[in-house]
Amino acid sequence: MQVAIVHVHVKPECVEDFIAASRANHEASIQEPGNQRFDVLQSADDPNRFVLYEAYASAEDAAAHKQTGHYLTWRETVADMMAEPRQGVPYTGLFPEHTTGQE
Repeated sequence: MQVAIVHVHVKPECVEDFIAASRANHEASIQEPGNQRFDVLQSADDPNRFVLYEAYASAEDAAAHKQTGHYLTWRETVADMMAEPRQGVPYTGLFPEHTTGQE
């Protein structure tokens, strides 16, 4: 499993627009083949800071995400909303099998 944790610091006046753009990206991303999880998290201590947790079945699936129209639209839309460049940190998921106990 290929995971990216993306740290985003948004300008205070752009928070609501960032959330709206990120919701659209989230909703399309979770429909992608290979997507395991796509969470958008807002800091409880600083509402201008966000973390995107993106998990894909493979590195190829994660790379394909970066070519989608919804990602490219999100990237362009939020570029000027950021107080500083976003930081994406790649990880390898060690335990990709997940059960909810509701099988």
